[in-house]
Amino acid sequence: MAELFYRDPYLRECATQVLRHDETGLVLADTVCYPVGGGQPGDTGTLRLADGRSWPILDTRRDRETREILHQLPTDVPRLAPGTAVTLTLDWERRHRHMRMHTGLHLLGSLIKAGVTGGNLTDRGGRLDFDLDGLDLALDADALNAGLERLVAADAPLHISHISGAELAARPELIRTMSVTPPLHLPQIRLVEIEGVDLQPCGGTHVARTGEVGALRVSKIENKGSHNKRVAVTFAD
Repeated sequence: MAELFYRDPYLRECATQVLRHDETGLVLADTVCYPVGGGQPGDTGTLRLADGRSWPILDTRRDRETREILHQLPTDVPRLAPGTAVTLTLDWERRHRHMRMHTGLHLLGSLIKAGVTGGNLTDRGGRLDFDLDGLDLALDADALNAGLERLVAADAPLHISHISGAELAARPELIRTMSVTPPLHLPQIRLVEIEGVDLQPCGGTHVARTGEVGALRVSKIENKGSHNKRVAVTFAD
């Protein structure tokens, strides 16, 4: 399966064919749909056949065992035979907001020098949880908002590269997330770099430059347990 969202996260549509369709979902030869993971929701969209029939893609997930990407269709959709030609179209507005917010959370994380214990995002907002145990670090919403505004205005480019699991294990400072360890057994792990700002392993989709994130604001800072602080952000628009 060609995961086209990694080759070009701005690709909105692809023509492909069915590999398998069963009770677990629809597997396609190629897909523009990102599967839920790393705090980013799975994509939604539309599947069209050559005869004009179409159905919504309700969610996109990855099979933990086979690593296949499973497109979730309504239960009343007839099983599609292998080789059936289809066109897959993203709900682009929703995906683009995910991309903007995911990059925005990387910007937020760069402003807070603490381990990340959790995170989540939607097309409306996102949050990161930080472990402040032993750190003399006060979180101020106004200061964070000013930092986010500065980083967005800088319009820094993003770059994608790869590193081996062994190389990443030798550079533990790159791993910000404390709750989930990157798959160090893999020969290649994806790195997302915001030029001059941040570099870390990440499997999500991102915008090309920080200016595309748009205006963000901190909506809440709250305690989560004795050591954790949760910082939530939303789009200012």
